[in-house]
Amino acid sequence: MSPLVAKIAWIVMVVGWYVLRIPFERKAAKARIARDELALAERVRLTISLTGLGIIPAIHVATGFPRAADYPFQPVLFGLGIVTGLAALVMFRLTHKALGRYWSVSLQMREGHKLVTEGIYRRIRHPMYSAFWLMALAQALLLPNWIAGLSGLVGFGTLYLLRVGHEERLMTETFGAEYEAYMRRTGRLWPKAGAA
Repeated sequence: MSPLVAKIAWIVMVVGWYVLRIPFERKAAKARIARDELALAERVRLTISLTGLGIIPAIHVATGFPRAADYPFQPVLFGLGIVTGLAALVMFRLTHKALGRYWSVSLQMREGHKLVTEGIYRRIRHPMYSAFWLMALAQALLLPNWIAGLSGLVGFGTLYLLRVGHEERLMTETFGAEYEAYMRRTGRLWPKAGAA
């Protein structure tokens, strides 16, 4: 095992991420959008997340920059990164499968949009965010570079902190008491303790 193997594992994880998304992206594109929250603020949040989860680590993987931020490769971290990356991909797949045509990159409501509470959404309100947190953690574990490794946690963390409250307000406006009841019985990123 070596840093090169870890970089290859990161590439495989990212490619797997996009391959899993393709069929759901096509299905969602056929559904008409009733409400779109893709304003400038949302574009900035998405760009920050993409920079941390994609651009900075891709530059590092391709060029080694910034080498000054490298630290010694640790096989234990690599192993944990592989497990975390696989968990991220599984969670990512489960969220897309449950959302179907209601999936979107940004905050959008489709015509006839129904609140999804089945599958992975039965116990977790935002499993897509859980998947992204796992991916960012996997990146930190796989890439032995303080900047490239941690940039995903910073980039996605920024998106999450600036977006999740807005998203929950949008869902409450759209679904009212149904969403409020759903919030009470589910956890935001992982199952709520004691919830059925």
